[in-house]
Amino acid sequence: MIDIIPIDYGKSVLPESWIFENGAENKFLPIIFRIYLLKTENRLILVDAGCETMPGFDMTDFIGSVKALNNIGISPDRITDLIITHAHHDHIECAKYLKNAVIYIQKDEYEAGKDYLSKDLNLRTFEEEMRICDGVKAVKIGGHSKGSSIVEITDEDNKYIIAGDECYMRECLTKQIPTGTSYNLEKSRAFIQKYGKGGYTVFLCHDES
Repeated sequence: MIDIIPIDYGKSVLPESWIFENGAENKFLPIIFRIYLLKTENRLILVDAGCETMPGFDMTDFIGSVKALNNIGISPDRITDLIITHAHHDHIECAKYLKNAVIYIQKDEYEAGKDYLSKDLNLRTFEEEMRICDGVKAVKIGGHSKGSSIVEITDEDNKYIIAGDECYMRECLTKQIPTGTSYNLEKSRAFIQKYGKGGYTVFLCHDES
């Protein structure tokens, strides 16, 4: 059995034009900052490290991801594995605190984010996908950034994904609208077409709902 635990650590807003293709530039929508903890029988797997600073954003209720983990009784040194979906600041900054974790990151994202990752960390890179443990694997999508990835979770007959920033809002999936901040729009479209049509329960990192 795999428990999927959302951990929220701050709120802000984004322009609609970032969230949806052809969205309004002067309309702002609320977002959450969220990482996920996967609990298996013998692993504590964190999906994204989160951040402790967010320059340029007007944050509210911001405690940072490490304090949010501590608030649920999990110290960073207990994390066994960290999957980084992509190398943007709010997904990778706090990797430095996870000294005992094996860290998984797609190769292009490692190149983009290696300044956040000291050489004493236990790093493993992958091209297209990597199995983390039974029922959990990281899979490259490449829509949001060059090597951006998702996490696929299979638990008995149920299938889940943690979407990283391949889409920001549930509405991207239900209305089949890619984000307005895609590195590769074709891959973003393919993502929402595959995962927005059922078969998977999708967990999002920035949707408040």
